[in-house]
Amino acid sequence: MSRHCMSACNHFMKPNLVKSLSSSSPRFSLPHLHQFSFHTSSKKDLTTVTSTHSNFIKSGLSNDTFTTNNLINSYLKLLRISHAQKLFDEMTHRNVVSWSLLMAGYVSQGQPNMALCLFHQMQMQTQGTLVMPNEFTFSTLINACSILASLEIGRRIHALVEVSGYRSDLVVCSSLIDMYGKCNCVDEARMVFDFMCVRNVVSWTSMITTYSQNAQGHLALELFREFNHFRLGKPNHFMLCSAVSACASLGRLGSGKIIHGVVIRLGHDANDVVASALVDMYAKCGCVSYSEKVFRRIPNPSVVHYTSMIVGAAKYGLGTLSLRLFQEMIDRRIKPNDITFVGVLHACSHSGLIDKGLELFNSMNEKHGMMPDPRHYTCTVDMLGRVGRIDEAYQLAKSVQVGSEDDALLWGTLLSASRLHGRVDIALEASNQVIKSNQQVAAAYVTLSNTYALAGDWENAHNLRSKMKRTGVFKEPGSSWIEIKESTYLFHAGDISKCSQKREMLNLLRELEGRMKERGHVGVTTGLVFVDIEEEAREEIVSLHSEKLALAFGLLNTPKGITIRIMKNLRMCRDCHEAFKLISDIVQREFIVRDVNRFHHFKNGLCTCGDFW
Repeated sequence: MSRHCMSACNHFMKPNLVKSLSSSSPRFSLPHLHQFSFHTSSKKDLTTVTSTHSNFIKSGLSNDTFTTNNLINSYLKLLRISHAQKLFDEMTHRNVVSWSLLMAGYVSQGQPNMALCLFHQMQMQTQGTLVMPNEFTFSTLINACSILASLEIGRRIHALVEVSGYRSDLVVCSSLIDMYGKCNCVDEARMVFDFMCVRNVVSWTSMITTYSQNAQGHLALELFREFNHFRLGKPNHFMLCSAVSACASLGRLGSGKIIHGVVIRLGHDANDVVASALVDMYAKCGCVSYSEKVFRRIPNPSVVHYTSMIVGAAKYGLGTLSLRLFQEMIDRRIKPNDITFVGVLHACSHSGLIDKGLELFNSMNEKHGMMPDPRHYTCTVDMLGRVGRIDEAYQLAKSVQVGSEDDALLWGTLLSASRLHGRVDIALEASNQVIKSNQQVAAAYVTLSNTYALAGDWENAHNLRSKMKRTGVFKEPGSSWIEIKESTYLFHAGDISKCSQKREMLNLLRELEGRMKERGHVGVTTGLVFVDIEEEAREEIVSLHSEKLALAFGLLNTPKGITIRIMKNLRMCRDCHEAFKLISDIVQREFIVRDVNRFHHFKNGLCTCGDFW
């Protein structure tokens, strides 16, 4: 990179740039970049390109801008950014294509900051007429901001787009939507989308992807349905992938199956990205058998496909399947990545495969040359904690140096394990560490309070409750939802006032409670609520947990034999878990519950988690 560009890095996008772009300087009228291509560059033959370069110099064409742009483009296609930069620096006359080509080259090779520095240099050059950016320049710069997730610079580029007259350009607007989505600014992305006079498949895909990636899957699916309802074109594989991912995040199996049908009809089922999304979607909707069917149809699965399948099986409690897939990867000489190890360690943790899990954790560095990161340590702490090896888990947690967010996850995991095994001493220290990180504070208070309650220490449980009220810390309310005939029904713990079938639901829950007691079910209510209340009142609170309300609604509104699928925003409590096992046997139905941690598949009085949850 030239020294002028390097010195420009610290001054990029000053306010005077807006003024310079709004001047009356004439724009260059040049062909688009796709018109510049060498046939030799597609062969990635550096010798041919350098030979051609030499011939141009000998023939006296080295000062021709058009020719030099072609050479720069050829070097960039060969990933020779240094050759392209040297040629660019030697140019006598650079036009907007010259600058835009090199910017795009840096972005494509993972150096977005260099592209932004080049743009600043372009604006500050003194070779004569100011070079005005075109739509390709802007889309390249916006893509650089997307990679960097730089909202501040992205907004400044957007301002330049407005004053330069490109606010209606399809490519620029689609890039802006993507950039705002990557920066978690969904409303600004939607504003750009709504102001577009003309939209194409790319712009619709960008907006659908923005919703999907920002936990607004319901809006992504609404927009996807709108696109198809008005027959605005055929969805491409990127759009289908985002729609499938939205179904995965919401647990909407019905919608996911419909989109899978569209994928097959349009011939995108062989696409690697779409196939991986489908594997993930079916797994997250509690259909691991479907996931495996999609996975087994992939001709040459990559590490991404294997990882999706391993993680899906892990969350479903199928630790043996996860391990078998992992070994299959190794046998096929597919190198596992960091997420693969998170998945397989998670599988061991949730299946009680402690020895195998520790062996895999130790093999990361010894056999695979990969240093464990905070996520792998958290999985191992969880693994030890679940089987009651709390002291070992505690020592491991203390040995890890992590950031605040990872710190909260690590110590929060230890806190949950300490509560499960009644270790008040370690639970207290773990909760203090979580609170110190300023992450998941409410969850830490609730778990510690429940630990005190489990130990019968009501004074400390009351004190924590009072402290939460005093400091304005509130527990996230429990909610569950169920999809029936493509409609979603949401339930909050203890609240069925707005449900038209509340009387039938309560009667059904009471009937089921009676039948469970006939089988000796007592209920696990200790430690599930904050205060020391009468046992009868405590049972009433637990019986109205959101997942039980969703289950009652599902039993009333689905035919016998149909599997009921429920999603929950928090971890499923022990009482509901025991109740669901019994009810599955009483009514002879299968229930699948996806909570914040994993899946529980209840059938004939048993759960696939084996009580490791």
